[in-house]
Amino acid sequence: MKIESVRREFTYNGVSLADPDADMSPEDVRDVYSATYGELTTAEVIDHGIENSTHRYEFRKQVGTKG
Repeated sequence: MKIESVRREFTYNGVSLADPDADMSPEDVRDVYSATYGELTTAEVIDHGIENSTHRYEFRKQVGTKG
């Protein structure tokens, strides 16, 4: 049996973001990057699953209408 570690990859608007801490939830990572990218405060976390030992997440900006 071979054990492989899975690394996480985060992207936002085509930009790859480093994983600040493997123990953080994807939502916590989003909150860390919201200091740099303010629009991430309401962004959706999209889980693209694991492929080739990489778990891919995407932060997608919420699009809505003002009422």
